[in-house]
Amino acid sequence: MRPNPVKERLAAGETVFGTMVFELLSPGLPQILEQGGADFVFYDMEHSGFSYAEIKTQLALCRGLNIVPLVRPRATTHEHTAQLLDLGAMGMLFQMVETAEQAEQLVRLTRYPPTGQRGAMFGGAADDYGGHTVPEIIEGAHDRTLVCALIESERGIANADEIMSVPGIDVGHLGHGDLSLSLGVPGQTEHPSMQAGIDSLLAACEAHGKAAACLAGDTATGVDWVRRGFRMVSVSYDIGLLAGALRSGIDAITAETSQET
Repeated sequence: MRPNPVKERLAAGETVFGTMVFELLSPGLPQILEQGGADFVFYDMEHSGFSYAEIKTQLALCRGLNIVPLVRPRATTHEHTAQLLDLGAMGMLFQMVETAEQAEQLVRLTRYPPTGQRGAMFGGAADDYGGHTVPEIIEGAHDRTLVCALIESERGIANADEIMSVPGIDVGHLGHGDLSLSLGVPGQTEHPSMQAGIDSLLAACEAHGKAAACLAGDTATGVDWVRRGFRMVSVSYDIGLLAGALRSGIDAITAETSQET
């Protein structure tokens, strides 16, 4: 079974980079992202409307590349988690995690019995279509599945230390958009209450040896957050990257040629 180098590098204290995908699925997307330097890609199913068939294709396209495919499910249930792991997802981004008890249950969704409740489906996409014994598959799945808890509410921030203490939670991911809504300061990332929440998440991750993750919408934010301790960084998302690059190119050409006409 393929290992998960992102999980290994995070456990070793390294910093990894990738992006999130909400809109633009293409057969060439994983290779394009790999060529751009991405270590991982988050496929979002909560907000995108992506189908399971589309996600299965993308997970297959990542096979053989040096990029780790991770998925945010439609909902944090056994049904959605089990299906995505069986399709070959190498990790899960569980949304709106607010308590340690919830985190413990989410970890169980990613584990086979007796430590979890994942159902038996061997010889498929999840274990690269066979060639291993069942004990080897189980061990490999537990070793490589990255479990990310998305902390994106006032309650989640208040309980961040307890959540990050849960064995099996590998990453505490900041959900800055929803967190700003929960704190009553929509979109105001620089607001003192937001900054205090970010510091609380970083402190919880540091205290329990877990990686802190974020989505940085621009370079300045990314630099600041890496310096503060985030080690898993999504550099914007597909819509923002395409629109931003196009806008930057148009503005640059216009600025250079506007005085010539």
